[in-house]
Amino acid sequence: MKKYDVVVIGAGPGGYVAAIRCAQLGLSTACVESWINEDGKPALGGTCLNVGCIPSKALLDSSHHYHHIKHDAAEHGINVSGTTIDVNKMISRKAKIVKILTQGISGLFRKNNVDWLKGHATLKSNSEIQINSRHEDHDEETAIQANHIIIATGSVPTAIPSASVDNKLVVDSTGALKFNEVPRRLGVIGAGVIGLELGSVWNRLGSEVVILEALPDFLSAVDKQIAAEAEKTLRNQGLDIRLGAKVTGTGSNNREVSVSYEDESGKQQLTVDKLIVAVGRKPNTEGLGAEQCGLELDERGFIVVDEHCQTNLENVYAVGDVVRGPMLAHKASEEGVAIAERIAGKPGHMNYETIPWVIYTWPEIAWVGQSEEQLKQAGIDYRVGSFPFMATGRARAMGETNGLVKILADKKTDRVLGIHIFGPNASELIAEAVVTMEFDGSSEDLARTIHAHPTLSEAMHEAALGVDNRTIHI
Repeated sequence: MKKYDVVVIGAGPGGYVAAIRCAQLGLSTACVESWINEDGKPALGGTCLNVGCIPSKALLDSSHHYHHIKHDAAEHGINVSGTTIDVNKMISRKAKIVKILTQGISGLFRKNNVDWLKGHATLKSNSEIQINSRHEDHDEETAIQANHIIIATGSVPTAIPSASVDNKLVVDSTGALKFNEVPRRLGVIGAGVIGLELGSVWNRLGSEVVILEALPDFLSAVDKQIAAEAEKTLRNQGLDIRLGAKVTGTGSNNREVSVSYEDESGKQQLTVDKLIVAVGRKPNTEGLGAEQCGLELDERGFIVVDEHCQTNLENVYAVGDVVRGPMLAHKASEEGVAIAERIAGKPGHMNYETIPWVIYTWPEIAWVGQSEEQLKQAGIDYRVGSFPFMATGRARAMGETNGLVKILADKKTDRVLGIHIFGPNASELIAEAVVTMEFDGSSEDLARTIHAHPTLSEAMHEAALGVDNRTIHI
């Protein structure tokens, strides 16, 4: 039976990064992955690279280009007629990007001497793993041993009884990445990150998109001021967002889908050509062998871990979507690095207070730290500085003037407690906010940092000045 210092189960952003870092630290490392791609071949990268973060961003970028050319180019003096979208080519481009990146991980494994073990892993104990591999003509079962095990099995789409997914007319987030034509009418259940992003893709390409959200508030986890700005802008873009709409059932006649839901006005009916179910994700622990080996799960199926991602089994760790905390690829990766370093005897670092969040609508929504509502609830005295993008020269030049930067700082110490952005390239701008908070920076630190002109980042600078009521350009 082959033995490793570390065996990682799962090759998504948490798993493959953990495996590479373990190998870099001189630990003999294997990574077990069961993913089979659209070509029927084993693949690395997990949900994120294969059917999540990467392919969705490819489609978001493609649809953004199309929408810009068709609706906004004329403002720049660029006249284009007869603009059309080749959906199959767009999907092929997405698949090519996925293939390049997933094959890239394979190359990184070879470079760092990580063994890629293809198959499904089941825990037999805190030191033994059974791997079931499927070949063309037979199944194979092998066992390996490990001094340390890192579980990074990720998450899967959450299903709801009222909308059974067939990935034909009623699809989950994976099926929504593979449409071969633009649906005339598209329904989306769930106005969260996935629902808004996928709804935006097909809305830009011409779909009439209706998003049904059971909660009464739009993006309840987002700072209310930012959420209100985003909701107004997204509605103006054509997204029909219906809040407080609880889906009670669906039906299909092989051509269209009927959706029954209830809102404050009573029972309602919606008919669409395609329906996306995007109500969240749940931890992927099926077939892991948790019960047999005594691995503790909570009532929602998450693996129970302490602040260092240690499970109740000695030398068994878990990271990413399968444990508590936000289901974010970068959170999983940083946990993976931290665990690898702790296994190697180093002080692995993980700061859960400075994890950035991003929603890739356009404009984008990004934030780090606490919202104004959270600070009020906690009874923390704070000051606010904000600045609209419409007052920055670069945003004006780009023709992207929607949104703002909002900074929350401790009233006594001026330490930054949260930064919230709704605007162009917010996903990139948020990095400055994260660095500031990682080093316990103050709004004055940002205010005294020289920002290049003209740039979008000047909105961050002016918002920091605004904490002390000394903005220059408004």
